[in-house]
Formats: sequence, structure tokens, C-alpha cells
Amino acid sequence: TRSLSITSVEQPIEKAQGDKVTLPCTFVLSEEDEGPLDIEWVLIPADNQKKEQIIIMYAVDRIYNHYYAAMTGRMQFTNPDPRSGDGSLDILNLKSADTGTYQCKVKKAPGVQSQKIQLTVLVKPARTKCSIEGSQEIGKDVILKCTSQEGSPLLSYDWRRVSGRQELPATSMLNKNTGELLLKNASQDYSGTYNCVASNRVGTDECSVELNVTPPINTAGIIAGAIIGTLLGLSVLVVLVFCCCKKHRDKKYEKEVHHDIREDVPPPKSRSSTARSYIGSNRSSLGSMSPSNMEGYTKTPYSQVPSEDFERPPGQNATFAPSKVAAPNLSRMGAVPVMIPAQSKDGSIV
Repeated sequence: TRSLSITSVEQPIEKAQGDKVTLPCTFVLSEEDEGPLDIEWVLIPADNQKKEQIIIMYAVDRIYNHYYAAMTGRMQFTNPDPRSGDGSLDILNLKSADTGTYQCKVKKAPGVQSQKIQLTVLVKPARTKCSIEGSQEIGKDVILKCTSQEGSPLLSYDWRRVSGRQELPATSMLNKNTGELLLKNASQDYSGTYNCVASNRVGTDECSVELNVTPPINTAGIIAGAIIGTLLGLSVLVVLVFCCCKKHRDKKYEKEVHHDIREDVPPPKSRSSTARSYIGSNRSSLGSMSPSNMEGYTKTPYSQVPSEDFERPPGQNATFAPSKVAAPNLSRMGAVPVMIPAQSKDGSIV
């Protein structure tokens, strides 16, 4: 007896991330299949220990698509009425996580058929960057690098020259897996614009770089210029430091001269010097005194002597022989005692 059969071809499918894919599942019913029609799509996990996950189902003339939250809003039956014999599934806005094995099961009693499809979601190359490694001088080796920040393996890189001569230099060596283009013993003819194309099974991306091969730089002149510039800079720095120090020294000298006391101005006399002068004058007067004028001198009040203390040490006071006429006590005045002449009984001066 004939029963339902699936007519679509079972084969792996590769699609790019963000694209739309249709997983085919067409079938033919037989006259003996009289039961209700059921179409079920499941995701078979890579780990055999895990259970299958129902993603969408058609049963009893109704569609149920709330089983798999990761694809909610992104999946639907290709034909709104699967009873027509088309149970294919559309998945929109593919993601890399959608990669897996999908199985279509068609049931209509007594017939039951299923088909598996391997879906691989690839990421296109993206954010491809070109760069130059090495010195761009004549006679040096230069490496042109090309790398894609995104993209599913296997990525392949290809370089081409888009300015001047279209072909690559004869000494160039290309590594398609790493994206490196080695230009050995570069010359000025190698200068120009180079373009790199990164590709995989689902897409391409590209970038460009400008190569400018120049004569070697005069390093001796650069070093000499750097040394001269450094010396000039140091000279200017030394002059500035010297000027600052000299200015600081001049300001300090002016400040000291302003507060200094002139040496040619005599210092003011102290009160002690005044007392010594006064007492010295009295000594001269006493030395010229005679017995006739001594009497008047003795009446001079001692209160006229300056009040400063001007006493000699006790060991320096002179002693005099006693006489009949008492001499005034001049020690308090700071003067030297003078002997007073006296007359003896026979009239002679003693």
C-alpha cells in the first residue's frame, strides 16, 4: 500500500547571519491516510543527552508557534495552509545560534514520515582593516597586513594592486590564510594603492592601504640636528639660570645696603662717658686748688654730681696720712683724693 511520502531533498544548508532561510518539507498524501494531519518541526541538539525542542507545529487545522522562545516572531510556515502538501519552514533574521539540525515530521494515520536538515549560519567578514608593517624605504622588506574582526572560518584573504601596474610585484609573497603580503627588497615602483578582499562562503569585505616607498632617511643629519638643538636648548637654559641668580643676588645686596649703618657716623655718647668727663674736670680743679680756695670747694653740694654709678674697685682706693684738717671725701665723686696743706705750731706749712 501507498502511504504519505516527503518529496523534498535532504541536504545541508549554509546561510549568512541576518539572512532568511527556507527549510524545505514537501509531502504527498495517499488515499489510505485518513487520520488528522500533523506537521511538527523540532531542533535536535548536538548533545545527545538533551531532549529535542519543538519550535512550531500544525495540528487540527491550527498553528502553534510559542514553544521555542529564541525564535518567537522569526519563524513561520512557508504556506499558511500546510494541508496543501507544503510544510516548509521559514526562519527570518538568522543568528549564529540558529545553527543546528532541524527535523520535519509529517503524520497522517497511518502514514508517518520525517526528514532532517543541517543548517549552518555563517558570519560574513566585517570590519576588515589593512596596515603596513616595516620601514617604507628602498631596499627594505615591507609587509601588508589584512585582518577581519568578524567572520566565520574559513576566511580567505586576497591582495590586488589597484593603481599603476595592476599586477603584484614579482618579489611579493601572499599568505591567503593570514592575509599577509610580503614585498621583499622594495623599490619606488612598488608604491601605490593596494586592496585586500576577505571572504568566506557567505560574503566578502575589503579594505585598502597606500604604500609609499621612499629613499633612506639621512639619519646622520637628523642626529646632528638633534644634538645641536639640545646644546642650544641647554645654553639658553644656563643663561636663564645665570640671569635669575644674578638678579636674586643684586636684590639681596640692595636690601643689605639699605639696612646697613654708616661707619663714618660716630656713635652717641653714653651717660657713663658724660659722668667720666664731669669727674675729670673736677679733678683738674682740685689739683689747682690752694688752701685759700679749698674752703669754697668743700661747700659744693655733692648732689650736682651725675647720678651714674662710677665707683672704683675697692682695691684701687689710695690711702693718705691723717692730717689736722680733714679733706673732703671725694671718693664718692670718682676723683682722686688730694692732700690738704696744714700749718704747724711754729708757722711752717706741713
